[in-house]
Amino acid sequence: MLTVKLEQDEIITAESGAMTYMGPNIEAHTRRREKSILGSIGLKLLGRQSFWVNDYTAERGSGEVAFVAAPVGDIETLDVKPDHGFIIQKSAYIASTQDVDLDVKWQGFTKGLFGQGLFMIKVSGDGNLFINTFGAIDKHALQAKETLIVDNFHLVAFSDSCNYKVKKFGGLKETLLGGEGLVTEIRGPGDVYIQTKNLREFVEWLWTLLGPRVKSRSR
Repeated sequence: MLTVKLEQDEIITAESGAMTYMGPNIEAHTRRREKSILGSIGLKLLGRQSFWVNDYTAERGSGEVAFVAAPVGDIETLDVKPDHGFIIQKSAYIASTQDVDLDVKWQGFTKGLFGQGLFMIKVSGDGNLFINTFGAIDKHALQAKETLIVDNFHLVAFSDSCNYKVKKFGGLKETLLGGEGLVTEIRGPGDVYIQTKNLREFVEWLWTLLGPRVKSRSR
């Protein structure tokens, strides 16, 4: 759980539905991000829904507010600077400070990635970004020209100083039978954040347990 202590008039922005508790001095205001326009590529991937967020402000003295995200795993703080932003998976976003901008219309990723149900957001500005992962966070600091190939379902975030390209895992046989699908080749310099668990595989594993029971009851 991410716990934030705000001084008078300080603001933190969080994903809609992430709040677990807040003090009486905190006021919450819901808004749509300015860059979330219906019909954009990003919003199509979000099911034609607006990207709603909540601004939490300490309006009557200092206060405390806490957040969680759906994935069960680690929480990490990323420092965003004017010359150092990040590319993050939408599902990893929990909250950010006031001067951090999330561009949900960003089209910098190849369309091949979209087929796997992933949607990446470009983060810029100056402040703190808080992300959550499914499982533990595995951080890799890449040197210049150092390369890492990451399964797209394990990719959480990486520095915008990195070069990247999305490609198939091996040849056609590996893509169809290898269980990997698409991967992202990331080249430094910059940091890469990976989640140790794969939500798709977890759901498939649960279905091996629940599926026979569901089928037997439907007969």
